Amino acid sequence: MTSPPAGTARMDAAAARGHGPADDPHPTGPRRGRRPLTRPPRRSPWRWPRRILLGLLALPLAAAGLAAGAVWWTLPAQNAELRLPGLSARVIVTLDQHGIPRIAARTEADAAMALGWLHARDRLFQMEMMRRGASGRLSEIAGTATLRADRFVRTLGLARRAEADLATLPAGARALLEAYAAGVNAWIAARGRFAAPEFLALGAPEPWKPADSLLWAKVMGIWLSANWQSEITRARLAATLPPERQRELWPEDASPGRPDLAAVDPGHLARLAAALPHFPEPGTLPASASNAWTVGPGRSATGAPLLASDPHLGFQAPILWYLARIDLADGRLLAGATSPGVPLMVIGRNADLAWGFTTTTSDTQDVFVERLAGRDAYETPDGPKPFAVREEVIRIRGAEPVTLRVRETRHGPVVSDLDDAPPADRVLAVAMANLAPADTAAAGLLALNRAGSLAEARAAAALISSPPQNLMAADRHGRIGMYLTGRTPIRRAGDGMLPAPGWDGSHDWTGWIPFDAMPHVEDPASGAIANANNRPVPPDSPVFLGRDWPDDWRFRRLGTLLAARPRHDVASFVAIQRDTVSAFAQDLLGPGALLRRIPRPEGAAGAALDLLLAWDGDVAADRPEGLVFNAWIAAVGRLALAQGGVPEGTVRPRAEFLRQVLAPDGGGAAWCGGDCAALAGRALREAVEGLTVTEGPDPAAWRWGRVHVAQFGHPILRMLPGLGPLTTLAAATGGDEWTVMRGGIRGAGPNPWEHVHGAGLRLVADLADPDRTLAVIATGQSGNPASAHWGDLLARWRDGAMITLRRAPEELRGRIRLDP
Repeated sequence: MTSPPAGTARMDAAAARGHGPADDPHPTGPRRGRRPLTRPPRRSPWRWPRRILLGLLALPLAAAGLAAGAVWWTLPAQNAELRLPGLSARVIVTLDQHGIPRIAARTEADAAMALGWLHARDRLFQMEMMRRGASGRLSEIAGTATLRADRFVRTLGLARRAEADLATLPAGARALLEAYAAGVNAWIAARGRFAAPEFLALGAPEPWKPADSLLWAKVMGIWLSANWQSEITRARLAATLPPERQRELWPEDASPGRPDLAAVDPGHLARLAAALPHFPEPGTLPASASNAWTVGPGRSATGAPLLASDPHLGFQAPILWYLARIDLADGRLLAGATSPGVPLMVIGRNADLAWGFTTTTSDTQDVFVERLAGRDAYETPDGPKPFAVREEVIRIRGAEPVTLRVRETRHGPVVSDLDDAPPADRVLAVAMANLAPADTAAAGLLALNRAGSLAEARAAAALISSPPQNLMAADRHGRIGMYLTGRTPIRRAGDGMLPAPGWDGSHDWTGWIPFDAMPHVEDPASGAIANANNRPVPPDSPVFLGRDWPDDWRFRRLGTLLAARPRHDVASFVAIQRDTVSAFAQDLLGPGALLRRIPRPEGAAGAALDLLLAWDGDVAADRPEGLVFNAWIAAVGRLALAQGGVPEGTVRPRAEFLRQVLAPDGGGAAWCGGDCAALAGRALREAVEGLTVTEGPDPAAWRWGRVHVAQFGHPILRMLPGLGPLTTLAAATGGDEWTVMRGGIRGAGPNPWEHVHGAGLRLVADLADPDRTLAVIATGQSGNPASAHWGDLLARWRDGAMITLRRAPEELRGRIRLDP
């Protein structure tokens, strides 16, 4: 085979490059010594800058892709088989369409370990925030925004007290806490920083300790009992308000031994109040409340007791509650609401008993004025005594650590040290029942989970030493009851309304009110028991629980609704939980109301007045009257307090104070400049004028639900631009402060009507059937914003729909096998 001519080879090469023979003007080859007539394309001088720019643009996309992949990797599998060392037998967890687990376990300890693993799987960052908040370690991740909260919590020493309490618990309770911690730590060990999306930035979480679970009750004890701060506020105003005005703001202290406040520095009180954490700062909660009620078999359509419970706490995403059902091999069951971090059913039922809680609001905290005896000692009835002193180092993200010197007296921590310039001659210490040693709340809740009768529920209640709660209970044998839990102090003198002298022992606590002496209720003739944080004892009761009580408008409405039917069922209980009629509004706008006496204003104020006077009191989301009423009553309180000389922001007026100001008999004239009808009219005009700016000129077109929006924000991500809106859940809601469906408002800021606290959980239990337990939470089961269960229950919660916690899921969506 001969080789092709040289010219042919060149032609073939040109063809391979895309040129044929006709394209070559010199078919026999280019002339020697001359350049080809075809030139390569000129390369742009911008070629490399363009490539660099495209590369730079691709980097953020690649980083976003990696971040999305990392977040996706934090999502747990719906189906899994894994080993959980420490189990005594296999545990099967089935998940329904909402991610609610049903746990089938052989023993209590196995169930606790599985629950710990599930809580960590779905809510580990929420647990971390609770642990950090109660330990004064939020600033390590949140920076200076949480420093006030950390200083306050470190001063109280919650973490130290939880460790001490763990050692005093019965062995069974400690074993359950240890099993739960083992389940949590199994998830942490397996997933590391992929345990939840937040840990991608923060690093792998620390192992969970049994004492960490006790912190939950410590936090609840702080935020559900804030009487000591009211004492400081009253002491501040005592220097400026005459006694008769003080009595109208708060109940009168008529007890023997009223303390003398002449020596308390008002400047220090003001600085101390400013140093305390206040909602909505991170690590704080708004004012809280709850409803619970039960009827016996004679008032029940099923022939067995019914019980309803809806605790009102601050809104967050995820919500505090996590639904679950547990079935043990011996036939025992638990169904209802757990709280991540706690290995027990907090509100719910077992096969024989159902229970719920409301806050008693009794006075279990006192402020004591301690006289100093040198730098490191204070006076006592037995002579000078040294402070117990410790140093707390608070690490702060992005800033230098802060060292806090904490002093404690025989009464409790010195809160004056939160003031950067505490007085040199006397300080304030706070005594709190929930800080007392040997807290047995965990043992009491465990006993309640195991209780099979009302009598056993009573015995369990006696062990729940903190916080002060009304335990509503009903058993399948037909009995109902309400028990007051928590340690309530016996005072040597005074009523705890004002700071008391600590140096002479005259106002010391001498012990606790015996549990059996507390005003419990069992099987009343009416066949019904209800509580909505109202006073649980009459004013002349021999048992002193306190003088400062919330208003009872929700309780009154509950009484009306329970009396409206001879017999109730699950559906009627669910409807009561959703009731938005305000008995308070009906009272203030009834016959003889001051607003009915004022001349009808012109324009929008007149239209708003017409709406109020024709209103039935239903604070519905799709109606305007709730907005008009709440804006008007807020303006009444603001104007009255200003007229009375109360500094703005010092006091949030109570409903009973507002009712007194607006009383038809003129009893509140001192707060109105002598004419409360005129003040009521002025308040209406000012309220409507403000609303027309944001809502438009026609009051009939306003809607309460447009501004009364329940916001559920992530505790950290909600503060970050871009991520905040993506991780915030919202729902337009009805109700307000005084309705059974609680719609607590923010009260300040760009939208003072924002719904910030209410029933994040609703539960109804029918003792006739273990499977007839209905519940719903406000967000979803997952704490991962990327999960389908982050907010999938919000629409149900908003619309009043419930989920039945049967043993078998309605729709099986996942199955997890945990082996020893």
